[in-house]
Amino acid sequence: ARVTAGLQLMAWGLFKKVVVADRLAVLVDAVYKQPTQYHGIPLIAATYAFAYQIYCDFSGYSDIAIGSAQVMGIRLMTNFRQPYQARSIAEFWQRWHISLSTWFRDYLYIPLGGNRGGRWRWAFNIMVVFLVSGLWHGANWTYVLWGAIHGAYMVAGQALRPLGARLLTAWGRTARSLRLAAALQTLVTFHLVLLAWVFFRANTVTDAVHVLRHALSGLELRGGYGIGGGGAYELAVAACAILAMEWVQFRQRRGSVRAQLSRWPAPARWAAYYALVLAILMFGKFQIRDFVYFQF
Repeated sequence: ARVTAGLQLMAWGLFKKVVVADRLAVLVDAVYKQPTQYHGIPLIAATYAFAYQIYCDFSGYSDIAIGSAQVMGIRLMTNFRQPYQARSIAEFWQRWHISLSTWFRDYLYIPLGGNRGGRWRWAFNIMVVFLVSGLWHGANWTYVLWGAIHGAYMVAGQALRPLGARLLTAWGRTARSLRLAAALQTLVTFHLVLLAWVFFRANTVTDAVHVLRHALSGLELRGGYGIGGGGAYELAVAACAILAMEWVQFRQRRGSVRAQLSRWPAPARWAAYYALVLAILMFGKFQIRDFVYFQF
């Protein structure tokens, strides 16, 4: 059972890597290599694509590592828990790259004093942690700004928490209003993360500023890489794969999908295995492409 569960996780990680991440990388690399050649839709599409590229690339890498370790009898910690379903930046960092987040918490944030010493000391500690997190990814101003943006998000989120509570009370606490509020919080959080990803992916701060300034200017296709032709096929396959992935993650709210799968009848279970393997073989991109986080 342990070996089976590990192999399932490895296959799922490979699906996210070669079917989703590497396919989206075609668009992302083309646009972010020379972002000044683009305006409008290509910049928006590439930025959204990168959000899913880096998630599927890194979580796929983690799944393969965790699954292969499980096959050999080694249990590793979970590294991702549906981060784009977070309702706040603080919750996002409880769900994204959990191994690194907990390391920074234990070995930097707590030794600095954590939340002891008042609000200003806490804000200082948070900014230090996120600036160091940015530098951990590389000595580049884009990473430093990415870390600073997330640190500012955390500080602002804490400061605005009372206002948020009052707005939620005014909104109403019926089941429907709470669901709508949760959906809105998730949507806002995702787009705040998306904004910061621009700095993480851009080669220079100048490129990042261009993307932010021109993403909404002239919403027509320009530049050498459009959405049509091969680009449309790449995006369509990736979109279908993302929808499949999101469906699986939605099912995880009810508990482990692998545990749910083990209770299926054997024909249905093997049909799911074959569907996943065929999707990898038919739609995966198998050119040599390292995992994004190998460079870190």
